[in-house]
Amino acid sequence: MKLVVGLGNPGQEYMFTRHNMGWAVIDHIASNHSLGSPVSKFRGEFWRDRDCLLLKPETFMNLSGLAVREAFDFYKMESADVLIICDEMALPYGQLRLRAGGSAGGHNGLASVISCLGATDVSRLRIGIGKSPSQAAIHQNTVNWVLGHLSKDEMEAFPDIIDKAAEGVDAWLNLDIDRAMSKVNRSVKKPSPPLSS
Repeated sequence: MKLVVGLGNPGQEYMFTRHNMGWAVIDHIASNHSLGSPVSKFRGEFWRDRDCLLLKPETFMNLSGLAVREAFDFYKMESADVLIICDEMALPYGQLRLRAGGSAGGHNGLASVISCLGATDVSRLRIGIGKSPSQAAIHQNTVNWVLGHLSKDEMEAFPDIIDKAAEGVDAWLNLDIDRAMSKVNRSVKKPSPPLSS
């Protein structure tokens, strides 16, 4: 049994915000697999597709671990059987990074999961949202950035990013972790420098 968790915040006002990338991926997977409406379970929205469980915690981001722990205990899982999907400011917009474990890297939702499970070997698929262009009032600026709605340009790229993230989940489910990371962890292509004449 595998548990795939998309982190985000409940409420219409948080739809298409940078902090809700994890939720968007879960919705995309559930729709693509025709899983229908979720059930209300484990403090969130929950789907089961054979041996794959999908969960969108509705505890708000900073308490995400409470929902994950309930599903984890109910199915008697190992921490390595859990994948957390979340946003990541340290990555350029749209870049994906799959890891088998590690620290929370300053992400409060991921920190809650690690704390509640008491383990760092929880796989995580980070989706880059980039850093705020403004450097003033660092903490408040960070909050405003992650809770801000995607720009027009970001929205144009959004469907392709969510598609690729869903493919990353599929890789995690079906490949060993090293092969999955190799497949997923491709950098955003930068423009080639002009050739000198």
